Amino acid sequence: MTNLLLSVLDLGGTFVFAISGATAAVKHRLDIFGVMVLAFCAGNAGGITRDVLIGAIPPVAISSWTYVAVSVLAGLMVFLCSRPMARFSNPVLWFDAVGLAFFAVAGAGKALLYGLHPVMAALLGMLTGIGGGMLRDLLLLKIPTVLRSDLYALAALAGAAVVVGGQLLQVPAMTGAILGGVLCFALRYMAIRHDWQLPTARTLEHRE
Repeated sequence: MTNLLLSVLDLGGTFVFAISGATAAVKHRLDIFGVMVLAFCAGNAGGITRDVLIGAIPPVAISSWTYVAVSVLAGLMVFLCSRPMARFSNPVLWFDAVGLAFFAVAGAGKALLYGLHPVMAALLGMLTGIGGGMLRDLLLLKIPTVLRSDLYALAALAGAAVVVGGQLLQVPAMTGAILGGVLCFALRYMAIRHDWQLPTARTLEHRE
């Protein structure tokens, strides 16, 4: 996967996840500073974690002003257009699904570029996808979406696995990225629309 394609996917994921973070901040009635903080954290936490783990130091999200600018732009857009966006049903979930697809693909691609084993590259793609949403939810004192029962991390892992498999089969990088992103988003879309869930543990009920 080329550096240009990785940058486009990375910035796209940053922008969309920053929108999801800002939207969640507005929903919880945070001030403009809080909106900007959540926009940056949601948009960049996954990428920063990925870069630290693969040794891409300093992480591109803090070494390039572009990522900060994209996060601020997304935060301002949401803050200024919060009323129109409130009309959409569950906007955080939908922006989150798009960002998850971007970052799962970009994370796996960058891991492969740095020579990681294919299995670890797929796992790192998943981690890149879920990192921003986890930090966003934790800052809002919520149980992270990835720890709930709906398909989230599994969707990111599936998308990243397609990218890895595409490289092993020598499929063009753009084709692998598109297929992986579409699969990831499709799984999240179906999980949201049809309430697809993974099995959960049954709790023991105490009888008096």
